[in-house]
Amino acid sequence: MRWLALVAGAALIALAIVAVTRVSDTREGLVAEVVTLLGGLAGVSLLIYGLVARPRPQIAAPARPSPSPSLTTPRARSSRDLVLGAAGISLALILLGGLAVSGGLMWAAFGLALLLPMLLGCAYLCLRYLRASP
Repeated sequence: MRWLALVAGAALIALAIVAVTRVSDTREGLVAEVVTLLGGLAGVSLLIYGLVARPRPQIAAPARPSPSPSLTTPRARSSRDLVLGAAGISLALILLGGLAVSGGLMWAAFGLALLLPMLLGCAYLCLRYLRASP
């Protein structure tokens, strides 16, 4: 499933890149712009899913039900959480810096308001990794 998501995401991004060449001030250009935006959004979403999703373990049917592992022992956090959190924070800082340079402080403040949920989620990933017991 992950490879299918990666291939489909790459294909949608390629479609969006091709549709960019068709954008103009006509009705067909507006349709191409919508295809570009939606194709790019779906492609990036599928690429992120394909790169980040963990494969599900293949488990045979148990003879008797066992308690959920998340209820008995806390799951150890992987270093992927720290890497994704740090990458998200650095991406947000780069985007905010670009907004501050090109648009000024008001646009940077607006961008900060929009990126605040992402920043909080990335900080949460970093803190969960740091607080997890080894």
